[in-house]
Amino acid sequence: MQRLKQRADFLAAAAGSRAPAGGFVLQARDRHEDGPVRVGFTCSKKVGNAVERNRVRRRLREVVRLSPPEAMRRGFDYVLIGRTSALQMPFGRLVEDFDRALRRVHASRPDGKSQGIKGQGANAGGSPNTTPHRGAK
Repeated sequence: MQRLKQRADFLAAAAGSRAPAGGFVLQARDRHEDGPVRVGFTCSKKVGNAVERNRVRRRLREVVRLSPPEAMRRGFDYVLIGRTSALQMPFGRLVEDFDRALRRVHASRPDGKSQGIKGQGANAGGSPNTTPHRGAK
């Protein structure tokens, strides 16, 4: 398993499937090659100060380290985006959520979009030609 470190790799993974969980969001992207699994970890400043962000990332790294190797597929990039709730959650629950999130991203549609609940997207209830910030495109 390798680590993602370049911004371009994180942005590419953001275009793939995603599975929100209680303490994190899992993003996955198939690189269409038979390379090793690559994993990246990130937290926004909304999570807290540097100490709290580092604690969240450390917990997520340990969750990935303890997961069975066959759970993650070769040739995939995974990004875990930490949330504040990852600090208070029991560690066992984080591990369960990670396994469940992996199953969800691998069960996504072939076009890379995950099978979410209808009406829960970014434009839920709105027309596809508008955004909440700029109006019509």
